[in-house]
Amino acid sequence: MFNCRIPHLLIAAAVSLSLSAKSDAAIVLPKILGNGMVLQRNQPVSVWGTASVGEKVTVKFGKQTKTTVADTGGKWKVFLNPMPASAKGENLTISGTNKIVLSDVLVGEVWLCSGQSNMQYEMRKNSKVARPDTSTTNSPIDELDRAHNPNIRIFLVDRKRQVKPDSTHSGWSIAQDSALRAFSAAGYFFAKKIQAELKVPVGIISSAVSGSRIKPWIDEAAFQREPYFKNVKVDGDPGKFYHPMIETVAPYALKGFLWYQGESNVGETTSYIYKMKVLMDSWRKAWGNKNLPFYYVQLAPYLNSQDKKFTNETLPEFREAQEQLLKMPYTGMIVTTDLNDNVKNIHPPFKWEIGRRLALVALAKTYGMKVEYSGPSFKEMKVERDQAVISFNHTGGGLVSHDGKPLNYFTIAGSDKKFVPANVMIKDNQLVLSAPSVQKPVAVRFAWDEAAQPNFYNEAGLPAVPFRTDNPLKFNPVN
Repeated sequence: MFNCRIPHLLIAAAVSLSLSAKSDAAIVLPKILGNGMVLQRNQPVSVWGTASVGEKVTVKFGKQTKTTVADTGGKWKVFLNPMPASAKGENLTISGTNKIVLSDVLVGEVWLCSGQSNMQYEMRKNSKVARPDTSTTNSPIDELDRAHNPNIRIFLVDRKRQVKPDSTHSGWSIAQDSALRAFSAAGYFFAKKIQAELKVPVGIISSAVSGSRIKPWIDEAAFQREPYFKNVKVDGDPGKFYHPMIETVAPYALKGFLWYQGESNVGETTSYIYKMKVLMDSWRKAWGNKNLPFYYVQLAPYLNSQDKKFTNETLPEFREAQEQLLKMPYTGMIVTTDLNDNVKNIHPPFKWEIGRRLALVALAKTYGMKVEYSGPSFKEMKVERDQAVISFNHTGGGLVSHDGKPLNYFTIAGSDKKFVPANVMIKDNQLVLSAPSVQKPVAVRFAWDEAAQPNFYNEAGLPAVPFRTDNPLKFNPVN
């Protein structure tokens, strides 16, 4: 049975009505269109809003001029032709009964980041932490003091203000000063790395809510299209954040999405996989592009078992569900087993490395650069007498112990399924595991503990993906 909240279904209509109510004759723009914005390069770019029914609207940008007429609902939209990245800002003009001039508009790369508190985690908090020994980047303690790059622009979605008409067109800012202090640290450092590598303007939109579960980020109607939920009651405020914070941004042209969420859904496995599938499908549908990349963060070590309803394997099981989503097209995942300085802290502070690793995924998978973007991931296991021999994808120049000590957090079991610590050797770019009490291995687990912070990496400096070879989750994204 499908259950939805009627008020959430009315938000989109309320937005439209509020825009048209602003003035019976005036052109009104959504808040995402504003001064200093970045338009996506090499794609058709939508510019839209409301006006009087039948009003002629003209949009001019660079050498392009597009004209349309507001429909019977007062809505209008035009598409600018694909454009190359720009070196300096230009004015974008929208004319009808009134005239709106948006200044300093750039063309480059645009990404939207979303999720819960770890994506919302502000730059002002990031500046208070020290550099982790495992980080491969310099500590950006003074980033707020040195961030003055006019080619990085930020837009922070405010849930309450986003649905209201906008006459100031002031939502976009250069990534600096007070605007940056309140912005997503992971999102900013992603943008910083992308901009440094591509040498084009980058716009990053942050739309995240602390403590949010996944369902509020999904359009209610999207659940009806997924067979898994055909006979499942969907409660938990579906659409609560989707309508004011995602739908109001669409169809602003994007390159892709970044997602950091799941802490509020730990304890789920298969159900979370399908919720994420529905979220990806529905967001891509909202933007009219089924190929938009979706890159996300696998959760860091945390003692979920402080809550007695969880065990020390609850988090590894959730991470396994997250990894299954790599079977969805145009997806990528980063590992963060080395990025928490306190496993009792659900908010790992090292967001500059989160942003950098997400950027590596985008640079490799979206922009085609030859960079390693993942740590070793399980490929297959073979049994040779009393040893388990494991091969990996993403060896990144070779398998290594990050600290030079014996590889840790590996366990091995025989047919009795009693897992014991394994002795591990690196040989011919594979791992060879054994234990005195296991005569014939049948299963291996790695980092299968919520507090695990393993030292198994590749030469590219990226930590390995946790895994188990016994009873892994199976997910087929094809309906």
